[in-house]
Amino acid sequence: MKNQTRGKMGTDSFFAAGSSCSDAQGRGEKGCLSPFFRPIHNAALAIVFAASAFAQGPGGPPRQVQGKAGAPIDLTGYWVSVVTEDWRYRMLTPAKGDYASVPLSADGKKAADAWDPDKDTASGNACKAYGAVGLTRQPTRIHITWADDNTLKAEFDAGTQTRLFHFDKQPAGGEATWQGVSEAKWDLAAPPPGRNAGPGAQMDPMTRGGSLKSVTTRLKAGYLRKNGVPYSANATLTEYFSVTNEPNGDHWLIITSVLDDPANLNQPFITSTHFKKQADATGWSPSPCTAK
Repeated sequence: MKNQTRGKMGTDSFFAAGSSCSDAQGRGEKGCLSPFFRPIHNAALAIVFAASAFAQGPGGPPRQVQGKAGAPIDLTGYWVSVVTEDWRYRMLTPAKGDYASVPLSADGKKAADAWDPDKDTASGNACKAYGAVGLTRQPTRIHITWADDNTLKAEFDAGTQTRLFHFDKQPAGGEATWQGVSEAKWDLAAPPPGRNAGPGAQMDPMTRGGSLKSVTTRLKAGYLRKNGVPYSANATLTEYFSVTNEPNGDHWLIITSVLDDPANLNQPFITSTHFKKQADATGWSPSPCTAK
């Protein structure tokens, strides 16, 4: 099947190839970042690890407000994909059987080798690559808002999909869906030196900073890449949403994703995906799911 470029590539778009990564991508290596984005990527990982290390401060866990009132970072607004790595897997539909860098098990490879996009379309499963696992890897724009004080909503124009991140109780029952059920919580960054996080200690969360951690389950089986690379209904997706604010006024959203799926993977599959904040809805163009 002929490769097809995905996404609407206008002059207002920030879908961009990282030319310095092309040799590594050609060898099937993953995790290749252009030099420009390495500091942003490293900063995001530092936030994730610092938040984990600060799970409990001296004298007991800090008081932490969740939901909109406790937000340590502002995720709201319009964001656009900046594709600087895995370009040939994200901007193109890879050839059948091309699952380089994904730690697939024997069963996972067997399923990927059986990919049939025409069958997916005919069976009403054209959105298999637009579930929670694969959606952020699509060339897409995201519109993030608060649905209510305890629910963050992320709308994607790719596939016209919506994800909900619940800070309170998860919805009870119901069938598995493409976006599953996402349980969210804020991970606060460690307090500045000299500020003890003892019992009852509080700081303005927006001053402290941190990240959003989301754990998604109850997923319909889908694809982590558009060419049929599978994940099962028993997969668990853990994500960390971090924001960096640059001196020139740019704001970046980094989503670090960890997919656990023993049915198809020999080990967790980790990706880091970058988005740049837009001033408005320029370029927003909802489109249907496509299987090819």
